[in-house]
Amino acid sequence: MAFQVSPGVLVQERDLTRIIPAVSTSVGAVAGEFRKGPLDEIVSITSENDLVETFGEPDSSNFEDFFTAANFLQYSNSLRVVRAQQTNLVNASTSGSGIQIRNTQHYQDNFADGSGVVGTFAARTAGAHGNNLQVSTCPSATAYEEEAVTTVNDSSTSVGDTTVITTDGAQFVVGDIVSFSTTAATNDYDDGHQYRVTAINTHTLTIVQKDSGSGGLLTTLTDGGNIRRRWRFYDSVGAAPGTSEFVSTRSGSNDEIHVVVVDEDGGITGVPGSVLETFEKLSKAADAKSPQGDTNYYPDVIYTKSKHVYWMDHNTAGSNWGSNAAGTTFTAVATPTLESLSGGADGSAASVGQKKTAYEKFQDSDTVDVSLIMAGSGDGTHVDNLITIAEIRKDAVVFASPERADVVNVSNSETQKTNVINFYSSRSSSSYCVFDSGYKYMYDRYNDVYRFVPLNGDIAGLAARTDLTADSWFSPAGFNRGNIRGAIKLAFNPNKSQRDELYMKRINPVCTFPGQGTVLFGDKTALTSPSAFDRINVRRLFITLEKAISTASKFQLFEFNDEFTRANFRAIVEPFLREVQGRRGITDFLVVCDNTNNTGDVVDRNEFVAEIFVKPNRSINFIKLQFVATRTGVAFEEVAG
Repeated sequence: MAFQVSPGVLVQERDLTRIIPAVSTSVGAVAGEFRKGPLDEIVSITSENDLVETFGEPDSSNFEDFFTAANFLQYSNSLRVVRAQQTNLVNASTSGSGIQIRNTQHYQDNFADGSGVVGTFAARTAGAHGNNLQVSTCPSATAYEEEAVTTVNDSSTSVGDTTVITTDGAQFVVGDIVSFSTTAATNDYDDGHQYRVTAINTHTLTIVQKDSGSGGLLTTLTDGGNIRRRWRFYDSVGAAPGTSEFVSTRSGSNDEIHVVVVDEDGGITGVPGSVLETFEKLSKAADAKSPQGDTNYYPDVIYTKSKHVYWMDHNTAGSNWGSNAAGTTFTAVATPTLESLSGGADGSAASVGQKKTAYEKFQDSDTVDVSLIMAGSGDGTHVDNLITIAEIRKDAVVFASPERADVVNVSNSETQKTNVINFYSSRSSSSYCVFDSGYKYMYDRYNDVYRFVPLNGDIAGLAARTDLTADSWFSPAGFNRGNIRGAIKLAFNPNKSQRDELYMKRINPVCTFPGQGTVLFGDKTALTSPSAFDRINVRRLFITLEKAISTASKFQLFEFNDEFTRANFRAIVEPFLREVQGRRGITDFLVVCDNTNNTGDVVDRNEFVAEIFVKPNRSINFIKLQFVATRTGVAFEEVAG
């Protein structure tokens, strides 16, 4: 209390307005095989389009993991994805030598200084998809365009010819755009008739019409007529590279370079030769800046802005590239480059250990906020590994499906039931895991086929959707909140007696009911002992309460353990619990945080104890309806009860 030496009014404030903030309970997590994307790095995904752009479309080897993620995104827009390692999974490069660059951090630590040994560029992510890429650079004004580079040496050309003999074929590179003068020894080039060089044999150029990509000469050429050569992608940029203002003001010159990334064979866009990215007027100067003050050094710009490639090394002809701008005349390489990437490989299927390593990226609850972990595809060891992660976190639930062979292409439903029960019987007991009964049959629009995919992505999605439409303590099962999207049929559709057996074994059946759709028809956790925590809604209720209250409790750290602090704590927690009670999560509660549990010994150990007692609401699993027929004239009061 402030000291006063004369009469007056002392004004003090006590803040009792602190509230418990909302916590996320619907963030999904999955790791697995994907066609592209960074390795061993958590990436936030908000939509299926985002998933495809980052990790590629599904194929015959990764569709289970892909659709686990995609199916979750039907219900939620918050997903964390890790691409798992695969043996012999490598990036394509311009040297043709595959090398693995796991992610941006791995690139920064090992390759950003040009110490790579795989040519000038490498694919941004590992996999065979990188073999579709080409990179072209235009490092000088001469590379961009040369007039009268040489002359026609062919007196017998005619309309339709696809070859032209020149006086010096060494002046050209494949991909060049050429135009011919209309008369001998003039530069009156006919730009309406442009051609692309497709092959060079000494002095003979093989050409096609530039715009059509086919056909030969549109006019007869004049022997001795001049030829103009242009960079293949000259019309993708505004002008020839020259000297940037940044370098010019520092007495340097010839620093500008254009870089174009191309889909060589159409494997990415479906259209061979499509330009994917264009980077115009970048600089060879290591300290170069754009007019906005950002780096304009071409390796750095490629690193920060390209979606397809990493820079690995300078053109060997550019001996002083990467120097600072002051007083440097940068080597003006006279010819453009057009380099294909190759050597990328998808590798073998991810092992259980490799998937385990990928999922361990989600293990630290202090740094990674996830709450719904999907197993995707995998065996029993894989599921047990994920249960261990959830048990360590204590704030996330694992959703698992049986192995594919247990239910897919198994014609006898009793065998399917036995297989599923056997698969789960040896799994760990845990309230942090939810077992489902199988696989759904769905349409793969990317490959125009139908596939069986595990249901755990959908079940996790139902939990996420429940969080948005109700609260985490509501069951995600049943006809109100448990409808599965996109299921054409189920691999295993258990009947009533089979559902009974599954449910007794802590397995939640997914069933198709005629006229009512496909529904999650159980809400058990994988806990073997009878407890309130053997239900999904109770487990997720406590996750929500524990996460929210523990977050708010951090503000008590380093305060005094006295009645003032305890009262503040109760003032925060009790209104929150009343709100949860009002929203049907609990039926009653009690918060004990006083000198009965904060004894002198507790205070002396620098501890703070609060006991929070709650009575969770229970979901209805069984409905008993009794219909009683009575005789005419009998009063209902006589027979009721």
